Amino acid sequence: VGGTPSPLSFLSSEKPPAYQRFHTLAQDLPPGLTLPYKFKVLAEMFRSVDTIAGMLFNRAETITFAKVKQGVQDMMRKQFEERHMGQIKAVYPTSYRLRQEKNIPTFGNGMKKSDYQLTLEPVLGEEEKVDGRPHLSASRLLERRKEFNRNLVNIVKQHHKAFLAALSPPMVVPEEKLTRWHPRFNVDEVPDISPAELPRPPQEDRLTTAQEVLSTARGMLTPKMEKALANLALRTTEASAGEPVVSKAPSPASTSSALKGVSQALLERIRAKEAQKLQALMTRDPRQEERLAMLGRLPAMARILRNIFVAEKKQALTIEVACARMAESYDAQMPPGEMEKHLRLLAELLPDWVGIHAIRTDTYIKLDKGKDLSLITERLTKVAKEAEAL
Repeated sequence: VGGTPSPLSFLSSEKPPAYQRFHTLAQDLPPGLTLPYKFKVLAEMFRSVDTIAGMLFNRAETITFAKVKQGVQDMMRKQFEERHMGQIKAVYPTSYRLRQEKNIPTFGNGMKKSDYQLTLEPVLGEEEKVDGRPHLSASRLLERRKEFNRNLVNIVKQHHKAFLAALSPPMVVPEEKLTRWHPRFNVDEVPDISPAELPRPPQEDRLTTAQEVLSTARGMLTPKMEKALANLALRTTEASAGEPVVSKAPSPASTSSALKGVSQALLERIRAKEAQKLQALMTRDPRQEERLAMLGRLPAMARILRNIFVAEKKQALTIEVACARMAESYDAQMPPGEMEKHLRLLAELLPDWVGIHAIRTDTYIKLDKGKDLSLITERLTKVAKEAEAL
């Protein structure tokens, strides 16, 4: 009743399969594409708006901006204004339908039923219904949040693209391959989002309000104040939409005095090589990035592992004991599962030094303590450098 989901509604065959409706949930963004702080705040505002609007919408209540504003401010302890709603609309135009409506119950919030209020309605597909009425589910809220974050990243990508085009030499990186920003690209310098224009009450209603004030106050004001109020009644106060701000691209790098005398051809080759390295860095696969990080930790871990075997005075240790001892000695916190990945990578790279063997129900790690540790760390450092150069 009143939009309450039926216990058997999930059995309906009218909806497309979940893997079709929510396929975008699996498309996570690369962790290297960080957002400016102000964008992260806006993303959290959108999440709060969606949470509050979802509860009101599913209860078949009219969603007014006044209700949402109070709820967002209570949740975030931050000011939430109409311009933030305009920014949300600019980032994700199809998230809400916004209208100016009147004759909405106000329940003593200081507004009259005859006043216009900004209302929000989540935009949902035809398939997103429960008992014939649109329903904003938890999975849909999550999908909308991911869509909003993707749109924010796409905005930053446009500024990043302009930044790359202004470099010397210019760089072009396919957006679908981008996994991190250029090292000199400062995301916090990306301009704020220009709010989309929100619907305003009809002009005649705003004019009538000013005229009502004038007629009510007539005879109580000085002639000068009365004239000013009359002029206000005849003037429109439409808000103009702001032009989108384009991020400032850096000027091409000029040749410093230290490079005088160096041939232009050599400088161009150096810059082209540097651009090639940066492009490889910006398009590196996150899995490759994780492997590189692991390789960088191995020399220090190799020293710790050898010290553990020397202290234990044993030829082999169970993998659980080795991981626990390593976690106690390593300078950064790491769960046993991650530590085991590193030990297995050591065994993969240096099978003549580290061996991992499964015997019955246990797994053991064995180490050749006779090998020179400096040669071991040298080999590991060389492997890490070669992987970095790929």
